[in-house]
Amino acid sequence: METFIKKLCSRYKVSEADVQSLLDCMEEVHFKKRELIVREGTKNSNLYFIRNGIWRAYYHKDGEETTIWFASDGEAAFSVWGYVDNAYSLVNIQAMCDSVAYCISRAALNQLFSSSIGLANLGLRLMDHQFLQQENWLINPGSPRAKERYLNLIKETPELLQYVPLKHIASYLWITPQSLSRIRAEIVANNVVMTD
Repeated sequence: METFIKKLCSRYKVSEADVQSLLDCMEEVHFKKRELIVREGTKNSNLYFIRNGIWRAYYHKDGEETTIWFASDGEAAFSVWGYVDNAYSLVNIQAMCDSVAYCISRAALNQLFSSSIGLANLGLRLMDHQFLQQENWLINPGSPRAKERYLNLIKETPELLQYVPLKHIASYLWITPQSLSRIRAEIVANNVVMTD
């Protein structure tokens, strides 16, 4: 639990006291591998902090799933549509492995935001983080940046390779699974050459 709190404090620049105040008002929830936390076309205004696990958000287009983000230990996850506007979600959020998270409704969170400047600032940082994540995803699609994005992704969250099928990572990178296989083979070949 201590490591989880430190990750939250570091990632969102919030004090341990504010994180503890927030966690005191949240409910611990458990999800099984492949379970949908948010289903496309439903309303879910909850905010989740992932204690253990990896989640992904994706949408369907032309019968294919396109992954738009991954979240792991110490990160916030939510449907922007439900959280911001109590609207129907345009994405699914799925647990990629058995997961434990903390959950709070938007209404309860608003009450906390009005009681603490530190927590109100956390709310702003959550949105900032979400905007940056989405813009990075939109601006950097496909090759030739795919290799760089893949390397950054596995550097930041190496456990993705353990829990997330490569087809989902490929869709996040806006490339085909075959292109991702070529990138991975090139990385392995270059590492072998560099270590000889």
